[in-house]
Amino acid sequence: MSTETMLKDTYHFKEIFALLSKNMETAQTPLVTRKKWEKIQKTPFTVLISCILSLRTKDEVTEEASIRLLRTYDTPQKLIDLPEETIQELIYPVGFYKTKAKRIKELSQTLIKSYNGEVPNDFEKLLTLKGVGRKTANIVMVYGFDNPHHLPIDTHCHRIPNRLGWVKTKTPEETEQQLRTILPKRYWSDFNHLFVTFGQTICTPISPHCSTCPINKYCKKIQVKTYR
Repeated sequence: MSTETMLKDTYHFKEIFALLSKNMETAQTPLVTRKKWEKIQKTPFTVLISCILSLRTKDEVTEEASIRLLRTYDTPQKLIDLPEETIQELIYPVGFYKTKAKRIKELSQTLIKSYNGEVPNDFEKLLTLKGVGRKTANIVMVYGFDNPHHLPIDTHCHRIPNRLGWVKTKTPEETEQQLRTILPKRYWSDFNHLFVTFGQTICTPISPHCSTCPINKYCKKIQVKTYR
């Protein structure tokens, strides 16, 4: 039996991705894939700043704040001279808006000073930017640079593969590393937006909607104590 056949039999990647693609079509998608993003010029920089704004903030709040800020100030050069107080006003009420306004100014300064005003198209260099972790760096690579060889892992992308039994991990970083070894690359570009949407609407953190879940029969429900 080939390795690919064994993976298919064990994890049902093909069936699960097909079902999620079909059933998540009408659901609200993650911010950088939404129609409203058309109001912003999508670049590695705008994706990066939107990620900074999204930390500990609801998607709807992040979306409106991103539009208010990035519709006009969509480059480091435009942001560098903007008073920090003005940035605060534009991004409020995102969580920790004062800290994020300061971070956005610092990032703009660093990009201008060290990278000629451009976001580096390099995962390791992205990680050297203050406030940029693996999830943000992966999102910038995938959605900012259209690079399909990265796996952004947020809380949903960590929780659901563990419930399915694909991985047995304690942190998103561990989940990313394990998925890199078992998930065929043809699914990587769809993984984040499908699983984030699925995790927000059906496979919720508490009491998931297992009775209406399109992939219920493939799920081992690991650590699921109550469900609807």
